[in-house]
Amino acid sequence: MTLEEADHRRRLAAIVRADPGLMTLLAAARSLALPQWRLVAGCLYQTVWNALTGRPRGHGIRDYDLIYFDPDTSWEAEDAILRRAAPVLTPCPGPVEIRNQARVHLWFEARFGTPYPPLPDADAALARYAAIVHAVGVRLEPDDTLSIAAPFGLDDLFGLVLRPNPALANARTYTAKAERMRALWPELTVLAWDGAGDPAVKCAKDTPALSTGLSPGPSPFSTSR
Repeated sequence: MTLEEADHRRRLAAIVRADPGLMTLLAAARSLALPQWRLVAGCLYQTVWNALTGRPRGHGIRDYDLIYFDPDTSWEAEDAILRRAAPVLTPCPGPVEIRNQARVHLWFEARFGTPYPPLPDADAALARYAAIVHAVGVRLEPDDTLSIAAPFGLDDLFGLVLRPNPALANARTYTAKAERMRALWPELTVLAWDGAGDPAVKCAKDTPALSTGLSPGPSPFSTSR
């Protein structure tokens, strides 16, 4: 790990710890003791962007994604987790979307039209998100340390860059999210999907937003307070 990446991780941990809502949610999630759990994606990178641009906490955050990995891929097992989690997460900011990453391949293609091979563990899911900056997760460990998963590093997070991740054919998801992110944080550098990470290429402002996203949206796969 480079010194710059280590500094990014320290800054991320400090920003998360300074947010009472996130810390309440992390403590509640820890109490559920879900296997391989992490709080991931939007609520984290958006919290950092708000801190960097002087916006209020919670600006732009629509939900909080909590992932875990249970080899039991039955709906009954996941539903039992959702029911157990609901009262625990009631005092937390929300809505909280909870998903067993061992089940994603069972519904992803039908919902998004893109094949999704089974995942070996929860953290592997991060590397398949539509943008590089989405690929970040944290967990509050039993000793109160924050463990951070960021398979692509945190340069884009602190550089305010939205860059496509071509791991899946996720151009429609990326485009929809890019338009929303640009409106909420106009300081962002937004790279076009076809640019394949070229910082000189930016999404055209007239690109239509499409109604899709990283998550299945309101469905039996989620719970909220």
